[in-house]
Amino acid sequence: MAEPAPASRAPDRPTQPTMAKPVQVEELTKQFGDEVVVDHVSFEVSPGIVFGFIGPSGSGKTTTLRMLTGIYHPSYGKVKVFGHAPGAFTRHDREMIGYMPQHFVLYPDLTVWENLNFAASIYGVGFRRNKQMRRLLEFVELLNHRHKRVRYISGGQQRRLSLAATLIHEPKLLFLDEPTTGLDPVLRKKFWDYFQSLKENGITIFVTTQYVSDAEYCDMVGMMNEGRLIALDTPDGLRRQALGGEVVILRSLEQILYQQIQSLVQLPFVRRVEQFGANELRITVDNAPVAIPELVQWSKSTGMQVESIQAYLPPFDDVFVSLIRKEKPSA
Repeated sequence: MAEPAPASRAPDRPTQPTMAKPVQVEELTKQFGDEVVVDHVSFEVSPGIVFGFIGPSGSGKTTTLRMLTGIYHPSYGKVKVFGHAPGAFTRHDREMIGYMPQHFVLYPDLTVWENLNFAASIYGVGFRRNKQMRRLLEFVELLNHRHKRVRYISGGQQRRLSLAATLIHEPKLLFLDEPTTGLDPVLRKKFWDYFQSLKENGITIFVTTQYVSDAEYCDMVGMMNEGRLIALDTPDGLRRQALGGEVVILRSLEQILYQQIQSLVQLPFVRRVEQFGANELRITVDNAPVAIPELVQWSKSTGMQVESIQAYLPPFDDVFVSLIRKEKPSA
């Protein structure tokens, strides 16, 4: 059963100050024995964005995140978080970072409030913490459940409590490891709404996920496969990489003639034309909004009876598969 709609307001946060980039990674590599789990990965995360680190289970996402947080040491390469290597983090550095692991690590026999209070104590939040705790529990929709023992709340509510505990010390950068794995689509969308609210309040979010479709919620996406970073771009940029441009679907009310296709491929803005059945063309162009009016004029000039002309946005599952095939044609 769907849970209530998310709160409309995140905890108050100041604007992100000017400082070193939240994350800088250069040729990052991790090897366990003879197995290379992360293979020469390089990327940067700009402040105030949602960075999605996306790929199937076992692709190296969690291992990379653990190197970013100092849990693992790289076998090779460099990592900097706010300009500092994780192995040399000071207490101040750690106070700027929140880390939510994939598995629930709080205490089932304590109440929601007691767990959050315990997390606040670990992070050294002052004794006047109650206002912050109430605000966070309201944000993750758990204020009315604060007196319940954690073992008696749902798995989704436990994830939301974990998020509140990660935010209790007001970090500037969040590392979230598979926060939506195993959740139903409604609750997954709720979590992404939370992340957007946090971003609007100046928090930078680095989130790993195996749900490729989650790319649409991110400002920048790194796609991982078999330990390698196969693509790094905006969601729209990933689609363009996968398709070789933007795609427009043209459907005709009558059979499309060979001569019409030959005329179409001569247009300067058309990169490629593929026919699907007798009445549909998929046309790769540089810019779909610019191309569509031109295609309308072209269809009129050729006498084609058009049913529809519209931009095509492929699902990110298809984008991911296409990018893998470009990286490794035998896949």
